[in-house]
Amino acid sequence: MEARDRLIVALDIEDKDRALQMIETLSPVVDLFKVGIAPFTDYGHIVLEKLEEKGKKVFLDLKFHDIPNTVRNAAYAAAKKNVFMMNFHCLGGKEMLEKAREGARETGGRSLLLGVTVLTSMDREDMETIGLAGTVKDKVMELAGLAKDAGLDGVVASAEETKMIKDKFGKEFVVVTPGIRPEWAASGDQKRIVTPEAAIRGGSDYIVVGRPIIKAEDPLKAAEKIIEEMTERG
Repeated sequence: MEARDRLIVALDIEDKDRALQMIETLSPVVDLFKVGIAPFTDYGHIVLEKLEEKGKKVFLDLKFHDIPNTVRNAAYAAAKKNVFMMNFHCLGGKEMLEKAREGARETGGRSLLLGVTVLTSMDREDMETIGLAGTVKDKVMELAGLAKDAGLDGVVASAEETKMIKDKFGKEFVVVTPGIRPEWAASGDQKRIVTPEAAIRGGSDYIVVGRPIIKAEDPLKAAEKIIEEMTERG
């Protein structure tokens, strides 16, 4: 893949009109956009229609986590929208993940199905507060194995764990990496962060970048700069 094909821009924007304008602004260089739970709940169908109109790919980042049959139905509904990728919380268990795959594949589509391991906003102390013992890396590997066994295409994980995931589960097992912050951007509420070039060098297939682009004075220039960094050092 070319560097620009690996970049996912997170449309974490509260205002519908600004989100639609952001798509227009970034379209010359960005082909893949993430639609998360906040914008999807507010104006999801509108932004999906806009992205389809522009011929862009969608990462539907709703992190489904419910009883197996409910998640199966949600995956089926999402796959019918022809999204490029969607995700599910691995903590929902193997049966839930298997049902998600079953629902998504019933449409005949080939959306990439990803398991969410440990959120990049969490560290070991955060894990302990919800009863998850062990190191972050150990838990990520455990949950990645669960996703693999359930037949998912890959996982969402920090670049800190990417190499281990690839070594154990194979290069074809997709890793999508959030928590990306260029050296020139603020870290925000992320704790396990890496730069774009480090993520690609470490084996990440896709990187998710939000605020460093959408809150930049010149979003298009910021996106171009990140793609250039990935190209030079990836």
